[in-house]
Amino acid sequence: MRGIKGKAALVTGGSRGIGKAVVERLLEEGARGVVFVGRNPKAGEATLTEMKEKFPEATIAFIEADMFLPETPARVVDEAAAILGDIDYLVNNAFPFNRGDETTTHEQWLNSMQAGPMAYAGMMREWARVHGKDKPGAVTMTSSISDGMAQIASWPYNTAKGAVKQLTRCAAMDLAPNIRVNAVAPTWTRTDEIRHACPGDDWANMPEAWNNYHFLRRLANPEEIAAAHVFLLSDDASAITGHDLYVDCGYMAMGPEGLGEDSNYAGTM
Repeated sequence: MRGIKGKAALVTGGSRGIGKAVVERLLEEGARGVVFVGRNPKAGEATLTEMKEKFPEATIAFIEADMFLPETPARVVDEAAAILGDIDYLVNNAFPFNRGDETTTHEQWLNSMQAGPMAYAGMMREWARVHGKDKPGAVTMTSSISDGMAQIASWPYNTAKGAVKQLTRCAAMDLAPNIRVNAVAPTWTRTDEIRHACPGDDWANMPEAWNNYHFLRRLANPEEIAAAHVFLLSDDASAITGHDLYVDCGYMAMGPEGLGEDSNYAGTM
């Protein structure tokens, strides 16, 4: 993708899943350096070792941090800038996976919002402080298909993801014209969070119905979500800002008739 080579990026939630895939794709595209953030030091160090072995010429570093803490954005951005110099790209990816209904507690709501959209906003504030608004740059954020629909027992998660959708638009307006801001909205993706929902915490037991939620009859892979992030950061997306890009294997386009294979479907013979 045009424009990634020689650039530097800061990625939150980069130790595993989608974030790790974003780190790797940026380095594959020739980024000169990537600093990624995570809460789990063991996972972070393992990913750091793996990336350094694959990309020995690049500057790669891991910062342990909890995005829930209000002081984290300033500390992380300052530490990353000390390692990389100017940071061309920011990828807001870390996000709490909290579900709940009317019984959701104040503490659960606070975690969803403070470690989610509020942390995203804080990272953009601190990154813009260091990078400046007078030169080119780009930000992407991980949203979700959940940002535009109701799902059972998902009050805090869907509300927080909906806030990311609106934050993307507002930030794109205020950081323009030199900085672009976009979101990537994945469908069900083969990450640890989704695997935990499988019986026995095992992908081999994944319900077939999950595949049937999608035109492509499968879940997305982290690498496919990462490709969308890096595209939106690249010069190939130079006219795209304020956009929420669904990478959903057809999930959002599917209606209540599903794939049309049920015997009750009107078109079934």
